[in-house]
Amino acid sequence: MIGFLIALLSGTLMSVQGVFNTKVTDSSSMWVANAFVQFTAFLVCIGAWLISDRTSFKTLLTVEPKYCLLGGVMGAFITLTVIKSMDALGPAKAVMLIVIAQLIVAYLIEIFGLFGVDRQPFSWRKVIGALIAIGGFVLFKWET
Repeated sequence: MIGFLIALLSGTLMSVQGVFNTKVTDSSSMWVANAFVQFTAFLVCIGAWLISDRTSFKTLLTVEPKYCLLGGVMGAFITLTVIKSMDALGPAKAVMLIVIAQLIVAYLIEIFGLFGVDRQPFSWRKVIGALIAIGGFVLFKWET
């Protein structure tokens, strides 16, 4: 149950953050807004680390495979693409497409066992669920 609630909170925060970041971009620029978002996230993480964790940053040297250290680089491009998509499509349509893309890519990662994830069996039920989500987007976007 806690995982369900955390996922709902995550989706809520991502949607609100996307709107905020788009507004910041309106007053500055894409890369200024993105740098500000990443910098403030860095400060929050350092503050949380100082209060609660104190694990040595040297442990990052032991991460294998090394490409897993690219999450922050991806984060910069995630912020960029969320801002651009919300500006072009509006928050609701952008988030629906983002979530559908996340769902499909996550399922492909599972069924092919990519990036060290345990491989899961193919399920038509999950494919149908993804198709229903795509259908929901088409219905949502449909203008009369």
